Amino acid sequence: MTETPHFPLSAVVGADDLKLALCLTAIDPKIGGVLIEGPRGMAKSTLARGLADLLASGLFVTLPLGATEERLVGTLDLDAALNEGRARFSPGVLAKADGGVLYVDEVNLLPDHLVDLLLDVAASGINLIERDGISHRHSAKFVLIGTMNPEEGELRPQLLDRFGLNVALGGHTVPTERGEIIRRRLAFDHDPAAFCAEWEAAQHALRERCEQARSVLASIPLDDQALGKITERCFAAGVDGLRADLVWLRAARAHAAWRGAQWIGEEDIEAVAEFALRHRRREHTPPAPQASQPPTSQGSQPGEGQGQWGEMPAQALPTGARREVPSWPKKP
Repeated sequence: MTETPHFPLSAVVGADDLKLALCLTAIDPKIGGVLIEGPRGMAKSTLARGLADLLASGLFVTLPLGATEERLVGTLDLDAALNEGRARFSPGVLAKADGGVLYVDEVNLLPDHLVDLLLDVAASGINLIERDGISHRHSAKFVLIGTMNPEEGELRPQLLDRFGLNVALGGHTVPTERGEIIRRRLAFDHDPAAFCAEWEAAQHALRERCEQARSVLASIPLDDQALGKITERCFAAGVDGLRADLVWLRAARAHAAWRGAQWIGEEDIEAVAEFALRHRRREHTPPAPQASQPPTSQGSQPGEGQGQWGEMPAQALPTGARREVPSWPKKP
């Protein structure tokens, strides 16, 4: 049975920031994938499927929301190990996605232990299954695309940080774009093959541009000048850890390759700044002025273990502002 073609990425109207972030991740999968935030009906899955056409394998695998750990990582048949002297491995979603796109819709609703496992494998590119002293490992290199609506629950900060780039889609599209989106969608639904043939030239050009960028990526240096600018910006943004610096530098290099440059320029750093910082930025607020201590009773001195403990003012601690969460409607 012939597989229904995907809606071409080149035919998607608008969402330019997301299309760029997806292409950069296709150029350098070590960036760490893309987390897409936005309401329903914003073509998140359509864009992710279109990305698969830019990769050599064209694989697109979806992780179901109710997946078990065994379905994700695969299983080992211990009976086969006893009878045949070797473990028989049944591949899971991670093995099937090797070389392609792994798409996780509503990643914020996955159980934490599955998200931890998923992101660890995405970072290492290796899936290791161990059971009763028997182990099996296989390649699991994929572009991870996750979607979420923060109104339905947020990812923990540690897990947010594991996604390389973060893009938020607005819920309001101007009427001219809305009309064109509907026309193209209807045309695709009516005759997918004819629609894809109409956009084949544009899709081929986009595919060629990504392939060319991948071929020159290693020749573009991760230079100290670009790194210095990025580390200063990360420090000013108050990000925790060093992942933002590394992701930003890799994304800037991918953007330089995308535009055909031989080195990372200021425009490359600026083009991907929000992608790398949006989910990691933490604006520090100055500590509140500390109230003066009330006089101690009965002439006691500080540090004597006496006095009116109930009257001691609370210590003001600096806190970071939460990420601003857009007011998107919850799913019915």
